[in-house]
Amino acid sequence: MDPAHVPISHDRTDFTAKREDAQPLVFEVTERTNRGFAGTWGREKEGGKGSNLLRFSAPCVLQNNREFEGKDGVKNYFSGLFLCRPTGQGKSMLIVRFGVTKRSPLVQVLPLWFWHQNACKVFEQDMGFLSSQNEVLMKEKVPTKELYLNLKSSDTWVAEYRKWMDKVGHGMPYHFGHRTISLPKVPPVVEHAPAGLIAGLSASYPAKGGIGTMQAPNLANRYFRHVIHCRSCSKVIKSFELWKNILFGTAVALTALAILVVSRQWKAVLLGSAALCSASAYACLRAIQMNTNNFIRTHRRL
Repeated sequence: MDPAHVPISHDRTDFTAKREDAQPLVFEVTERTNRGFAGTWGREKEGGKGSNLLRFSAPCVLQNNREFEGKDGVKNYFSGLFLCRPTGQGKSMLIVRFGVTKRSPLVQVLPLWFWHQNACKVFEQDMGFLSSQNEVLMKEKVPTKELYLNLKSSDTWVAEYRKWMDKVGHGMPYHFGHRTISLPKVPPVVEHAPAGLIAGLSASYPAKGGIGTMQAPNLANRYFRHVIHCRSCSKVIKSFELWKNILFGTAVALTALAILVVSRQWKAVLLGSAALCSASAYACLRAIQMNTNNFIRTHRRL
């Protein structure tokens, strides 16, 4: 719903977003109903052509279809479908599906766990500002029109969503619209997780999963949010952990053996093999960290 943030927040994370590509966008709203809204959008540098068709449907389904032309002149299509299911004040479950007519060769080369951790990274890059925005809404208790300026070159869909809330929000437990507001009867702090708090913590400092630490700092870390629910990622992490221990033990044994042998040639071979095993063990450790550690922005790392 906010395509303008992608080049900045997800710079080189999904292989298509680049910070230098950030630019004004051209939007055209083609439909407004009580069931949602729809329209086209495109980059200003590309002549403002509506190469993307976006549709938001109640209760919370967003679809973005993009048409693009490959180097061979053949038209290709990309589709992203987002289903958001509320789970409490300031919390939700997001189900995402992507489809494309021409797949990148990288999809065939890189393993499935890599794409899973990359998707987790994208969500974690948004956690910080989403949770902070939610906290501001709960604190200020005013419509969004009074909180920030919606730019036509970047925030059209966000504004349309808030205006849609103005029309249909009266039928919801609570809502924050463009001009209207209806606060929840029960404050979010009464819930198990305060609105935005867990997500804010997750985006603020390093969080490891069940590997390397006995307890996780918060329940929104990548390990508890994804890995324990994903059979393939859980299996891969166990394999990496096993190979890490084997390789590290082998490196120690080879180093000890190199100390005992007399021949310089054998010392060099054994030490070289130990170094190779150590490097491989470190690679396994990094793979484990990629699947269990949350993304932390550079300026917030300790």
